[in-house]
Amino acid sequence: MAKQKDTTTFLTKEEAHRSRGWLTLDAKGKTLGRFASEVAKILRGKHKTTFTPNVDVGDGVIVINADKIVVSGGKEAQKIYRHYTGHIGGLRETPYRIVMERKPTFIIRHAVQGMMPKTKLGKAQLKKLRIFVGDKHEQQAQKPVAVEV
Repeated sequence: MAKQKDTTTFLTKEEAHRSRGWLTLDAKGKTLGRFASEVAKILRGKHKTTFTPNVDVGDGVIVINADKIVVSGGKEAQKIYRHYTGHIGGLRETPYRIVMERKPTFIIRHAVQGMMPKTKLGKAQLKKLRIFVGDKHEQQAQKPVAVEV
């Protein structure tokens, strides 16, 4: 009797699109890096058994309470966000505290973006991330499922 070989199944774009859903994650009291890695895992689809690296099989993520994320250690005083304007001497540095006051959604998006692949697929997967300050969001039409991370 011949032994049957185990085969790996790869999803197509159409099959992956049918199995897509939306999840709601609460960032209240969560550590930034650990929370961002969970969000990136869901966006990529690595939490599913049907994960295919070259197809967008991930779910959409809605993050609430972005203003209540925490960082460990002395990062609140030491962490600096940098961007370059394109002009000579145009390196701008903004401390974590100021970014948190002005735009707390940027902090989570920046952390998740750093954990995603730097490809067209990674950019497409990042578009399924919605971040909100406070516990209200406008994404009821997607019928999100609340998940505890």
